[in-house]
Amino acid sequence: MKKLAILGSTGSIGKSALKIVSLHPDKFDIEVLAAAYNIFLLFEQIRQFKPNTVVVMTEQGADQLKSMLKGDYCPEILVGEQGYIEAASNNLTDIVLLAMVGAAGLRPALAAIESKKIIALANKETLVMAGDIIMSKAKQNNVLIFPVDSEHSAIFQCLEGNSKKDFKKIFLTASGGPFRQTEKSQFKTITPGDALNHPNWDMGSKISIDSATLMNKGLEIIEAVHLFNVSYKDIEVLIHPQSIVHSMVGFKDGSIIAQLGVPDMRGAISYALSHPERLNINVDFPDFVKLRNLEFEKPDTDKFPSLDFAFEVCKKGGTLPAVMNGANEEAVNAFLGKKINFPEIFNIISKCLGEHNNIDNPDLSGIIDADAWAREKALSLI
Repeated sequence: MKKLAILGSTGSIGKSALKIVSLHPDKFDIEVLAAAYNIFLLFEQIRQFKPNTVVVMTEQGADQLKSMLKGDYCPEILVGEQGYIEAASNNLTDIVLLAMVGAAGLRPALAAIESKKIIALANKETLVMAGDIIMSKAKQNNVLIFPVDSEHSAIFQCLEGNSKKDFKKIFLTASGGPFRQTEKSQFKTITPGDALNHPNWDMGSKISIDSATLMNKGLEIIEAVHLFNVSYKDIEVLIHPQSIVHSMVGFKDGSIIAQLGVPDMRGAISYALSHPERLNINVDFPDFVKLRNLEFEKPDTDKFPSLDFAFEVCKKGGTLPAVMNGANEEAVNAFLGKKINFPEIFNIISKCLGEHNNIDNPDLSGIIDADAWAREKALSLI
C-alpha cells in the first residue's frame, strides 16, 4: 500500500490522480490533500478519501473548512506556504504528487526531497526555476523523481531498458495548441476563452494558456534537460496535432522509440504513482484506423517565440530560467484578467529577459530574488 500526499488535489492533475486511487483502493492510501482555494471540492475529497492532513492557503479557508466538517471526520488542517512545506514532508507518506501550479511548488518540492519522499512531478516550474538545485538534492538524498507530464513520462518510458550511452536525441512533441493555424495578424483578437479551448487536452487555465503560446513546451525543454541530464542541443520540438505520439527518443543506431496513447493524463499520472507496475485505469487505445494519419511539422517560432526564449535561457542558464517563468506567470494572469492582449505575453517575457542582469550558478535565495524581480518588472510593464 503506497501512502500518497497530493499537493494540488483540486486541479486537473489532482482530480485525475484521485480517480486512479478510486480504481485501486488496495494499492493507494491518501494521507495528505492540499488545495489552495477550492474549499468545496476539497471538502468532498476529504469525505471520500479521509486524509489525516489537509492544507489550504488562507486562515479564512481553514475556518470555512472546519465549519463544513462539523460532525464529520476532521483531519489536521494546515495553512499557507508553511502548511504545504509541512505536508510535503509528512512522515506518514511515501510518495508526494506535486501538482501545484507555478513557482509555488518549489519550496514544497525541496521539503519532500529532503524528507526522502518519492516525487511524482507535475509541477514543471520547479525544475525550470531551480533544476540544478533540485536534481542535486535528489541525488544527495537518493530520491526518485518520476515525471507526470505526458511528454516526460513518454521520454522516461522510451529510455527505460536502454543505455544512456546509446542516447542521441529527444523528439519533444507538441499539439500546437488552438492557434496553430491562426494567422499572426489575428493574435490581437484572441480572447482568454479562445485560448482556454484546447483542441486535445483538458487542462487547468494556466497550462492551457501556456499551451496556446507554446510556452508550455518551452518549460518542458528546460525540464527535460534536468530530468534526463541532456543538452538542450539534443532536444527537437515537433508539432504533432493529433497528440497521439507523446514524445520519442532517438538512439545512435538510428532507431527511434516512441510512446503512444490517447491524450489523457491518467496514463502518465498512473505510471508515476505505480512504477514499475502498470495499472488498468480504463483508458482506451487510439483508434488507428480512424486516425489514418500522424502528422509532424516544425514549430513556427515567428508566431510563437516561446521556444526561442526557452532555448536561449537553457544556453545561458543562471537566473534567466526563473525570470522567464516568473514573467510568464504574471503575463498569463494578466491575459486571463483581460489586462493585456495575447501577443503582449511574448513582449513582456522578452523585455524581462532582455533587462535582467543574469547571475550564474545562483543559490536558492538568488533564484527566489530573480523570480520576484521578474514579477515586479512584468507587473510594471502590464
